[in-house]
Amino acid sequence: MKLEEGPQQGKVGVRSRTSTFIRSLVRPGEMFRETEIYGSMVRRPPTSLPGRATTPNVNFFFHVYPVRIPRKVLSLRSTGRLGFISAVLFVILLVSGTYLMFFYRPQTPDAYFDMHTIHTSVVFGQFTRNLHRWSAQLMIVVVVAHMIRVYVSGAYKAPRQFNWVLGMGLLLLTLGLSFTGYLLPWDQLALWAVTVGTNIAGFAPVVGEKFRQALLGGTDVTNVALLRFYVLHVYVLPAMALMMLGVHLWRVRKDGFAVGDREEFAPAEASDE
Repeated sequence: MKLEEGPQQGKVGVRSRTSTFIRSLVRPGEMFRETEIYGSMVRRPPTSLPGRATTPNVNFFFHVYPVRIPRKVLSLRSTGRLGFISAVLFVILLVSGTYLMFFYRPQTPDAYFDMHTIHTSVVFGQFTRNLHRWSAQLMIVVVVAHMIRVYVSGAYKAPRQFNWVLGMGLLLLTLGLSFTGYLLPWDQLALWAVTVGTNIAGFAPVVGEKFRQALLGGTDVTNVALLRFYVLHVYVLPAMALMMLGVHLWRVRKDGFAVGDREEFAPAEASDE
């Protein structure tokens, strides 16, 4: 049995459709956010506490974060945000380095002249190169400070030993990125600095000289060495750093925070006294 709409109901339906049409013209973004297409692309955060707890487990962008974080971890005094700053500097290096790759050729003598062109003729070239260089040096300082902070706070102890090993690997990769990038300007400072560095590495027991020759592609710093340093600096080491950083962040979520462990056991120790 079909119910007929009365005059009043018909007027309400017309007003509702009219207001919806006007709102779609005035606020198209708000109307789009209410559609099923937007809801399928951007998940709305749940309002209940159990729903919020399950969000990191079902969201691709949030699954690396822990479900619960101690309040003290969020304070600047506790961590100094050194790990976060290191990750931000790494992203800056990736973006600025990608821009510089468009104007650089890893061959002699073009490498030296390309660096001169970047400084004088490329839009924001000198700014990007200086940003890349200073971010690389600052990243070493921040990563070392982060390692010191982890050691002093005892965050390397069980069950976080493996994450400490990953952190040491990331420190070595950071130093490797800085060393391989030092040769790319192909000036006298870079040439002799890499010569001294590789000669020092050659004195390592057993594998030192073989490692030096594999790194340089010979006995001297030539065009072959420049190409190998470029491949290591642009492709190999950044890919290894990205993979290791992903595992590092994942282990932070799985192992928890050392500050949380101290807060958890503090009441029990106080009660025993």
